[in-house]
Amino acid sequence: MQTLFVSATGTNVGKTYTMLQLIEGFAKKGVRVGVFKPIETGVQGEPEDAALLLQSCQKANPKFKTLKPKEITAYTFALPAAPFCADLHHSIRIEKIIEKYDQLSSLCDLLLIEGAGGLMVPITKDFMMIDLIKHLQAKLLLVTSSRLGCINDTLLSMEALRSRNISFDWCVNIHQEKELFDTVSKPFYDAAFPSWWSVQADLNTFINSYLL
Repeated sequence: MQTLFVSATGTNVGKTYTMLQLIEGFAKKGVRVGVFKPIETGVQGEPEDAALLLQSCQKANPKFKTLKPKEITAYTFALPAAPFCADLHHSIRIEKIIEKYDQLSSLCDLLLIEGAGGLMVPITKDFMMIDLIKHLQAKLLLVTSSRLGCINDTLLSMEALRSRNISFDWCVNIHQEKELFDTVSKPFYDAAFPSWWSVQADLNTFINSYLL
């Protein structure tokens, strides 16, 4: 079983969108894919992101067909905030997240995990999302935004990953302020990272290289 963790430079960057494309892309390659959303906040009733991921996954993996959205999460909270802040009763146990990870891993060949927010989002006071990635020894895909300021967010996220010796690939989700991206951000990426790629144009190439 392999694990691919999808994180981002912040919230509302496009993790769920990218996850859905990955599920479909890997399924087309015959991969029995699974999904895990360890923590979802802002939940009123059914966790919406988990529901979208599960619905797509169920088309590719019969072993997920009987699961409900809350069964592919370890924790859900009503407050739309970082997990530590949304967890009003400080109930989060990292061990429970790992238990759920182990359970879902047994149902698939490739488990796709969607983080919450960015890398430094606190799960507990002393345990960040980046620490979960490190603990799981997962391969990481970092999704960055296309809005003004994305260069700074991208470079800071890269520094955080390198400081923890986490190997990663990264891509740009060209969605926010995309009409400005070619002039305010793309020139730097072209100069500093000639092989950078976007979710929209190159995700299938990433999938093919991942499976090699």
